[in-house]
Amino acid sequence: MVTTMFLLGALYVAFFVVLLQFTNIGIGFLILILGGLAFLQYYTSDKIALAASRAKIVERDEAPELHDMVERLCAMADLPKPRLAVIPTDMPNAFATGRNPKNSVVAVTDGLWRRLSKPEIEGVLAHELSHIGNRDVAIMTVSSFFAMVAALLMRIGMFGGMFGGGRDRGGPPIWLIMFVVSMVTYVISYVLILMISRYREYAADRGAAIITGAPENLMSALQRIASNITQIPQRDLREVQSLNAFFIVPTNVKSSFAELFMTHPPLEKRLARLAEISREMGRPVSL
Repeated sequence: MVTTMFLLGALYVAFFVVLLQFTNIGIGFLILILGGLAFLQYYTSDKIALAASRAKIVERDEAPELHDMVERLCAMADLPKPRLAVIPTDMPNAFATGRNPKNSVVAVTDGLWRRLSKPEIEGVLAHELSHIGNRDVAIMTVSSFFAMVAALLMRIGMFGGMFGGGRDRGGPPIWLIMFVVSMVTYVISYVLILMISRYREYAADRGAAIITGAPENLMSALQRIASNITQIPQRDLREVQSLNAFFIVPTNVKSSFAELFMTHPPLEKRLARLAEISREMGRPVSL
């Protein structure tokens, strides 16, 4: 995790050194604009995710068992209780969002509650609470900020090529420098950000195992969710696929994309790590 963050920071430093050396664009203005957008995203991430998933905040009288379960896990994890929401879909899944532990939401689907056992649901909820405790929304927002800058500059460079652009000191066109440097930065940063995302999933899995003291419950939940997703109609999966990066198990769990471009580690690797944690805790399980 530290190595990946260092590489990402070094990449962004190199990106701006090159742009400042070879171009005369107002990078400060772009950073200011995108900083405002990132700030807005950071403070409204919970509202955006809830709206995108059609989740509804539920009070204790609407879901007393869910509230009891989360309160017990929060006490064990020493975390403030988040708001709870339910997503009206038969697909079993869950996600957490929010800028910090005091302003967070845990959302579960109707399908998760119906299709999983209570110990398995506890494992899933503990995983999501670990994301909150680790401040993963803040980490991913900071990590992706300059990738947003690179993506915007890449588009500016592309339009500069389409509508004409000048040359700087007799060298190559400024738009071409912008486009190439921004594209390389964006591609590399995209890969590194996905690596960070996968590390955060491993960390949340470990956190859930520690909170519950029963890694086998999360292992069983991950397997159950993955197998049930294959039974859900594609139409229903497409409705929530924009939230794949948030879900504990993405809806494209059977995707053929290489691990390098996945937001989550392969299920087999997650299960193997949880099995190792289980052995460390003196609770050996078989895969």
